Amino acid sequence: MASRKVIIIGAAGRDFHNFNTYYRDNTNFEVVAFTAAQIPDIAGRKYPASLSGKLYPNGIPIYDQKELERLIKELDADECVFSYSDVPYNVVMNISAQVNAAGADFALLGHKNTMIKSTKPVIAVGAVRTGCGKSQTTRRIAEILMANGLKVIAVRHPMPYGDLEAQKVQRFAEIDDLKKHSCTIEEMEEYEPHITRGNVIYSGVDYEAILRAAENDPSGCDVILWDGGNNDFPFFKPDLMVTVVDPHRPGHELAYYPGEVALRLADAVVINKIDSADFENIQTVRENIEKVNPRAVVIDAASSINAENPDIIRGKRVLVIEDGPTLTHGEMKIGAGVVAARRFGAAELVNPKPFAVGKLAETFATYPNIGTLLPAMGYGEEQMSDLSATIDKVDCDSVIIATPIDLNRVIKINKPNTRVEYNLSEIGSPNLENVLEKFLKNLKK
Repeated sequence: MASRKVIIIGAAGRDFHNFNTYYRDNTNFEVVAFTAAQIPDIAGRKYPASLSGKLYPNGIPIYDQKELERLIKELDADECVFSYSDVPYNVVMNISAQVNAAGADFALLGHKNTMIKSTKPVIAVGAVRTGCGKSQTTRRIAEILMANGLKVIAVRHPMPYGDLEAQKVQRFAEIDDLKKHSCTIEEMEEYEPHITRGNVIYSGVDYEAILRAAENDPSGCDVILWDGGNNDFPFFKPDLMVTVVDPHRPGHELAYYPGEVALRLADAVVINKIDSADFENIQTVRENIEKVNPRAVVIDAASSINAENPDIIRGKRVLVIEDGPTLTHGEMKIGAGVVAARRFGAAELVNPKPFAVGKLAETFATYPNIGTLLPAMGYGEEQMSDLSATIDKVDCDSVIIATPIDLNRVIKINKPNTRVEYNLSEIGSPNLENVLEKFLKNLKK
């Protein structure tokens, strides 16, 4: 029987993992192409031969998703596998209709064929949308585990935006490692908070190789902490799954792929941002959790705001810079920067759109519903330069940096600025300490 020709529809993350774990050495299939969306400058490259296995000595080409219909017909594809995250169900099914109309089958891979088993205990943190507060939840879990004397090795969902071959396995233990691996702003936002708290963090492309390296890290490893990306489900089989939901976007937990998968897999669900959400929205989220995962422990939590220098905010016309993906495909209109501006008495939020240049102007054109905020887009040197130039042009008194990293370290900001950040604060009981106490007891059995 001839092998089935497959196109993997992705965004430089889950797509590569699905290939590595299910298709790479599988003679029943021939992967004829990847397509790319969400992330700029991925299309036009190749998934390298060194990562593709013996069946693909020339590697695999990566095309823009806009070419999907043409590719199905020209490459005679039998099947298209949807493999990226934080996508509304109607968009997933629109793509399915496009694929079916072009003559191919449409598929989604589940965790049975894609999760890797670790020799160490695994705690996974996921979310139902980008921007729910997954990173602060991961940090809180790491702090509790470290307080219990455990050596935690974090592994981040992939962000391979550069040289894929060089990024096969990446280890970050010091701030200088960010420069060593030529990290983008998006990567630094995820890695730096772990490093500054004393955790080694891994990321890359080949997650079987990454997991084995993490398990045998020279600093020691008691627990693997999976730090998920977007609203994807884990690449590693978790012993404990924690999923974060967002009452600022009620109903999204049952309307975006694969966020509902993460919710249904959860042992514990954190309802974050309770301090700033409407009661009715919190109740909607609570009812939806009960509907699809009544066995999960539900933890109420707030996102507490810290500002380095509130005087730079008070009474000022401020430009608010937030995490890029949270504003783009995450569709958030309010984050730490907006909350800080309100709480510390900013006179006005200045709209950056009229001042955007280059790649930033393109971002606003692609995502016209971004609010009065500037996304910290930095997938490459050109975007970083355009981000700096846009900040310079904005007519404001000061800048609120609400990204997980200090942008001053990577771009020049010629205006008074202050950093703000969210930290997770559980409310009442049950809380993460309760959940982890039970997990740690089971470890010792």
